[in-house]
Amino acid sequence: MCGIAGLMTFDGKAPSQKVLDAFADSLVHRGPDGEGRHISGNVGMVQRRLAIIDLETGDQPLYDSTGNALIANGEIYNYLELRSTMTEHSFSTQSDCEPPLALYRRDGMDFAASLRGMYSIAIHDPVQEQLILARDPFGIKPLYFAETTYGFAFASEPQAIFAAGLLEPTLDDDRLDELLQMQFTCGDTTIFKGIERVKPGETLLIRQGRIIERTRLPALPNAAGEELSADDAIKMLDKTLLDSVAIHQRSDVPYGLFLSGGIDSSAILSVMARLNEKPVQAFTIGFTHQGVSDERAHARDLAASVGAEHVEVEFGESDFWSTLPKIAAAMDDPAADYAILPTWKLAREAAKSVKVILSGEGGDELFAGYGRYRRLLRPWWRGGRTIRSRGTFDQLKVLRKLPHAWRDSIASLEASGGWGARTKLQIAQTTDCRDWLPNDLLMKLDRCLMAHGLEGRTPFLDRDVAAKVFLLPDDLKINEGQGKWILRQWLNKAIPQAKPFSRKRGFTVPVGQWISERGNQLGPMVSALPAISRICQPDSVERIFKSNDKRAGFAAWTLLFFALWHRRHMEGIIADGDVFDVLSTRH
Repeated sequence: MCGIAGLMTFDGKAPSQKVLDAFADSLVHRGPDGEGRHISGNVGMVQRRLAIIDLETGDQPLYDSTGNALIANGEIYNYLELRSTMTEHSFSTQSDCEPPLALYRRDGMDFAASLRGMYSIAIHDPVQEQLILARDPFGIKPLYFAETTYGFAFASEPQAIFAAGLLEPTLDDDRLDELLQMQFTCGDTTIFKGIERVKPGETLLIRQGRIIERTRLPALPNAAGEELSADDAIKMLDKTLLDSVAIHQRSDVPYGLFLSGGIDSSAILSVMARLNEKPVQAFTIGFTHQGVSDERAHARDLAASVGAEHVEVEFGESDFWSTLPKIAAAMDDPAADYAILPTWKLAREAAKSVKVILSGEGGDELFAGYGRYRRLLRPWWRGGRTIRSRGTFDQLKVLRKLPHAWRDSIASLEASGGWGARTKLQIAQTTDCRDWLPNDLLMKLDRCLMAHGLEGRTPFLDRDVAAKVFLLPDDLKINEGQGKWILRQWLNKAIPQAKPFSRKRGFTVPVGQWISERGNQLGPMVSALPAISRICQPDSVERIFKSNDKRAGFAAWTLLFFALWHRRHMEGIIADGDVFDVLSTRH
């Protein structure tokens, strides 16, 4: 797990040391354990390392006998299996990232098809004078690029490209509309003009600073699924989860689990407990606010039932005001998802004792756990509706101009996701896996954990798991009014203490209450900022910050996050202190 960045110049000259220094300095939080550089011809690449596997000889860049150089951010979980099948190749390290270099020599642009893992990889081939970038199919690890006046630049985070002076941050208003209405931005273009994402599963070929070829590996299969009974599906699921969690535990450093008490993390806990001789370290967070559900007691009982070491973390109102500016600073590619708050503090606490965290991200997407999936399948007269048909600011009369095209990217994905005989449910799952998952949930996980030198792993988001689970019949995913039906059935057998068929009280961060309680102070401060007054009616901003209405409170949270994000990433204000200090700092 690392941070990577690089530049291929247009003029044929080597990138300046100043640019490479800026790359390295801006990504130090992603890799506090070391730095490596590669400079050859018109290409310069930088890697900051977080050492997880092969602590002694795994420094990057990695080279092969022809001079090809590789830097990577991520983990290749099937590296042992790949090594065992490539007996003709002599490996010089025990690194999990060396097999992709050998695969590139053998398979060229198709090298990523053999990889099982999470990764953003850059390979420089000096003989062919080309640069290759590849990103894992689920987009677990981020990768961005920009075609600048200096050349083709790439990095794990957009802020590294700005830090190197290759571009100035400029806001894309269309992407801002998406952020305001959906809490994340869609597709391959970011909120910054000129900064694009390498799409999940993409491999890019760059020569002379220009992209000349793009290929893409899908995260989800496009074939007819095998008809399975519930009993056979449970047996398949047991074998599949055991295999996935086992390879996701491959590590030379301590690892643990984020345990919310929900279905997904409980399933991972159950498998980890079966695979590990030592107690699993499980971390759970709760909230000190009256009227908000708190799953700590359930998680505590669940951890005790399998002999796990349970660490409880508390998130209170003071945490909200003190940590939000730091979080907004870390989320350079913004996602206004309030789940970033507990994830940030959990990561900070977990980093004190482990270096790798497993989580249940992806379970809702693969097993159809979201309520919106169930609503989608209902007829309109029973409350059925299109996914994300309503935006955060609809009918609130806050924005100066209500966005009308904010849903276009999602609609395009829905239209392109219906390959073959996919069902309506599978199309919705595909859409989420291609956009919401990488651009919100996995973005949150990446930025919050990397800020604390912690690697996040997601056993559900594995190509072998997806190949089997996604193709299960719809009625094994949604049944008896519940999503994740087959996973609940499996969990009920594996660890009945999880109570998988009981109603989960939910995971709610009380940001609306905290904001409204100080709305008289916050509203005028936020509405007075030029970034907010440009897009909002000032009086309406003050109104929603004082409101106790749930929808208004979520809109207020979105504006507060955006205001803090804008101060840091557009205005360049680096201010210590809490929310009020940052909002009141003069440019």
